[in-house]
Amino acid sequence: MWLARNPKDMLVSYHHHCQLINMHGFVGTLEDFIQYFVDDDLVYGTYAEHLKEAWERRNHPNLHIMFYEDMKGDINEELKRLDAFLGTNLTPQQLDNVARHTSFKEMKKREEITLGAGTGEKMFNQEITKRDGGFFRKGETGDWKNKLSPELTAKVDAWIEKNINNISVGFRYSI
Repeated sequence: MWLARNPKDMLVSYHHHCQLINMHGFVGTLEDFIQYFVDDDLVYGTYAEHLKEAWERRNHPNLHIMFYEDMKGDINEELKRLDAFLGTNLTPQQLDNVARHTSFKEMKKREEITLGAGTGEKMFNQEITKRDGGFFRKGETGDWKNKLSPELTAKVDAWIEKNINNISVGFRYSI
């Protein structure tokens, strides 16, 4: 399975992730982070290559593509598609259980139990957790509109035009 997300929302989430997890230790601003992103100077390779490599294989019988925005829009429909791809033949009740157990609310609740037990104190930057949220920050789409200035939006839009639009990834949501 391959999951893609609107690049602007991905950037906001990835920035939070790199600040939150002590192992990454990123302490720069969102502006710094986006500059590293457009310069292809972040850990784990470039997002454009990630998209390009998977999209080129989109018709491979062992690859199932999902979009985060589709999952947020209708998780039951996306789970039915995944179930059909995997051939697991889950019942409607089982699919409802998967949807419930993997919902943002439930995963956030489990994170709070873990953090409450003290296991996350070494792993997570507690200042970032208190200020911006933990590993499960918001679970929303479109939050980039609240985080990116018009200048940063223009910078990311230029990156999208240069790196993603030419591979026709198929985002069905405004980027």
